[in-house]
Amino acid sequence: KSPRPFSALGPRSRSLTQRPLKVLSASRTNSTTSQRSKQDQGPSSIERVKRGWVWNQFFVVEEYTGTEPLYVGKIHTDSDEGEGNIKYTISGEGAGTIFIIDELTGDIHATERLDREEKAFYTLRAQARDRQSNDPLEPESEFVIKVQDINDSEPKFLEGPYIGSVAELSPIGTSVMKVSASDADDPTYGSSARVIYGVLDGERFFTVDRHTGIIMTAVADLDRETQDRYELVVKATDMAGQMGGLSGSTTVTIVITDVNDNPPRFQQKMYQFSVSEAAAVGTPVGRVIATDSDMGENTDMSYLIKEGGELFKVTTDVESQEAVVPLNYESKRTHNVVVEAVNKHLDPRFADLGSFRDQTIVRVSVSDVDEPPIFQPEDGTIIEVQEDAKPGALVGIVSARDPDSTNKPVRFSIDRTTDQEMIFHIDPDSGAITLGKVLDRETAGWHNITVKAVEADNHSMASHSAVSIRILDVNDNPPELARPYEASICEDAKPGQLIHTISVVDKDEPQTGHRFIFTLAPEASSNRHFTLWDVKDNTAGIRTQRSGFNRHEQNVYLLPILVVDNGPPSLSSTSTLTIHVCGCDTEGTIQSCNATAYVMSAALSPGALIALLVCMLILIVLVLLILTLKRHRKGQRMTEDEEDMRDNVIKYNDEGGGEQDTQAYDISALRNLYDFPEAKSCDSGPDIHSLPQWVPASRVGGVSEGATAASADFSLFKGYIRKKVEQADADLTVPPYDSFQTYAFEGTSSPALSLSSIHTLSTTSEQDFSYLSNWGPRFRQLAGYYAPGKPEEEGS
Repeated sequence: KSPRPFSALGPRSRSLTQRPLKVLSASRTNSTTSQRSKQDQGPSSIERVKRGWVWNQFFVVEEYTGTEPLYVGKIHTDSDEGEGNIKYTISGEGAGTIFIIDELTGDIHATERLDREEKAFYTLRAQARDRQSNDPLEPESEFVIKVQDINDSEPKFLEGPYIGSVAELSPIGTSVMKVSASDADDPTYGSSARVIYGVLDGERFFTVDRHTGIIMTAVADLDRETQDRYELVVKATDMAGQMGGLSGSTTVTIVITDVNDNPPRFQQKMYQFSVSEAAAVGTPVGRVIATDSDMGENTDMSYLIKEGGELFKVTTDVESQEAVVPLNYESKRTHNVVVEAVNKHLDPRFADLGSFRDQTIVRVSVSDVDEPPIFQPEDGTIIEVQEDAKPGALVGIVSARDPDSTNKPVRFSIDRTTDQEMIFHIDPDSGAITLGKVLDRETAGWHNITVKAVEADNHSMASHSAVSIRILDVNDNPPELARPYEASICEDAKPGQLIHTISVVDKDEPQTGHRFIFTLAPEASSNRHFTLWDVKDNTAGIRTQRSGFNRHEQNVYLLPILVVDNGPPSLSSTSTLTIHVCGCDTEGTIQSCNATAYVMSAALSPGALIALLVCMLILIVLVLLILTLKRHRKGQRMTEDEEDMRDNVIKYNDEGGGEQDTQAYDISALRNLYDFPEAKSCDSGPDIHSLPQWVPASRVGGVSEGATAASADFSLFKGYIRKKVEQADADLTVPPYDSFQTYAFEGTSSPALSLSSIHTLSTTSEQDFSYLSNWGPRFRQLAGYYAPGKPEEEGS
């Protein structure tokens, strides 16, 4: 038997009898539909489920305030025949606490007051069991109890309080800011969460859009200077403003910002100040100020002098926006100055409001005081005088006056700290400056003195003025060569070759500039070696006039040169150019001439030359000392060589000249030089008293007895040499003898092969030396010793 589903029935649902329900349905609860559902219920009636109802869902109204539990709905299974054998249970959220069920009938009730804003729905599970065995009769089914919303939450402004701003004189409808209210009710059900806005307080100046909450200006004449802020109360109402809706409010502060709509205004139309006539230039006379009702940079202004600006000027104090009127110079008792204040940052939108400037009159009274004399001109005097002026000559006149109305006489004097040599004098009454000493422009081209002027009867009233005296030039110095010139030429110099360029100096400074004329002195007019070329730029070039100079005939030429300036009057001087003849290489580079010595002497001072000579002398002494030490060491080394001949073993690698070679190497020196005591104590060889020596032997009958002895003798020599080498290798204290050589064979590269008698005696084989007779007369005697002899030669 397949299980049959059970149904959840609400007040609007009708159950199907005689067959199981296929769906669980629920409806919203109200008293009218509940009564109609009970009346229409019948055993065989069928009710079509209303479209839009949700599967297995119950509804319960929030905020129920009744005393009895609130009926939620009913669950039922078709297997329930009303005999009480079935037990209904629920589990899940709120089961047993918030929601209870009648186990017998399946009716569900809510025992607590529910709030949708806290929890909008509950999920539960329903189960039908056999009352006796407690076995489930139907599969467990899940259903939802949704809390039905009512309008129990008012709109709230969560972001308040609000502060906004708008510029003054803004047009009507200018957006200021936006406010927003939220409603906790269900926005998907009814109009509980539909909010509209309105202004409760301040609606004369501002309005709010009822749907968006945007606050806008309602008037165009908002004036910050009259009222700089407004407090609005904005209300939000739900239910779209219908009767019974809930509302909330918030306070909105709107600040009116400033625009430059007010001109500056002086507090007075006339200001009066007094200043002493002795006030220095730039002394503040007074301060005037214009006020501006605006704020910030809209109050920035500048001040101008419209009239009377010849003697006064005005500056603006940035901090206080005051006008400072300093005195420039006084020439009358009363001055009227018109000062104007102008806004710096004008707004063209408000140009029709009028002129953004204002004017006031500043009257300045000058008070009289006793003042010191005033020089004319005040900034000093420049006087010119010729350098050849005589003592007592008039240099110039200075002038000063008393600015006071009494016009007292003035007395002059020179501040002697500026003229300690008393070159100038001044007349105390007239101010005439005269010359006291002879002038020299080349020594001092300017003289700066200070002249003092005092009132005749009040010396405390004194003033000073600088007098600059310029000394005008007079041509009193002849031109001279810039430096003593010396030139060098090669012996093979060509005619017309430029060898040097000269220039001159003149201490004078003519107003028209220098112009020098170069010529050869009269005594050099007949010169045939060199010519002078005037370059026309106050320099001259020296050229060769011939070729074929010979320094051995004449190595120095003296060329007098005459230089004349342009005056007036014209002055001249004669200078001599020294020309050295030098030997040069093929490229024209100077190799040897007196000019080198001159250059050194010109470049080095006498002290440097002496130091150089001392250094050279010290070097020579050191070289001699080193040579002496070397000779001394060489003598000592020769003595040591004589004591120890082992360091003087000479390599003997010459074939020799036969019997005629009397300078041949004598091996007896090696044989007889040493006595070998160490060989006597050595166990490895026999006693050695002398080295083996060559013993000539007769060729008759083959090898002679002397040859046999010589072979043994040389064998002993080889053993001795080997022994000495082993001893030298074993003794670490013995220094190496780099000149030690062995006396052995000629080597394999000799075309004559080996002729060594040692090699000959070391073997018993007979060798053929007949080819020695073909080597010429120098080897004839040697061939007689080794080659087989002829009968006639042996007989001879």
